[in-house]
Amino acid sequence: MIKTLKEKKHELVEKLGVHFENSEQLAPVAARILAYIILTGKAGVTFDDLVSDLCASKSTISSHLNHLQDIHKISYFTKMGDRKKYFVINSDSLIQSIDAMIGQWEMEKELHIEITDYKREINTLKSTSSELKFDLTYHHNYIKFLNLAMASMSELKFQVASMKTQTSS
Repeated sequence: MIKTLKEKKHELVEKLGVHFENSEQLAPVAARILAYIILTGKAGVTFDDLVSDLCASKSTISSHLNHLQDIHKISYFTKMGDRKKYFVINSDSLIQSIDAMIGQWEMEKELHIEITDYKREINTLKSTSSELKFDLTYHHNYIKFLNLAMASMSELKFQVASMKTQTSS
C-alpha cells in the first residue's frame, strides 16, 4: 500500500509527539500540536486546522496553544485581511533545546568529576587493597564523551544562530 503524504504526516506527528512527551515533558496533545506545527513549516497552521486534523476539542487545542506560546515553543503571525493566526515553531526553540541539553550534560559532567575525585581519594588510601580499588575508566570516558557532545552541540547552536541571522537580514 502506498501511503499518502497526509498519512505519512499523521504517522510522523504521532512519533514526534511521543518523543516530545518524553523529551520536552509535554502533555500528549501539546506534543502533537508541536509536532504538527514543525511538520507544517513556515506556512503555519491555523487553529481550525489543528482542531480538525488532531481530532481534539477547541478548548483543548486552545489551552495547549497558549501553553506552547507561554513556554516559547511556538509563535504566530497574521496575514493582512485574514483574521486567522498562523502558528509556527519559535525560531529560538531549537537554540533553547540545545542550551537545555548542554546544561544537563554540564551537570552530569560535574557530578562525574566529583564521583571520580571521591573514588580517586578512596583509591589512594593505603588500607584499600588493589582488588577493592575503583576503576575510573568509565568516568574518564564518560567525561570525555560529554565534552565532545557539548562541543558538537555548541557548534550546531552556532550554525543555527548564524542561519537565523542570515535569514533575518
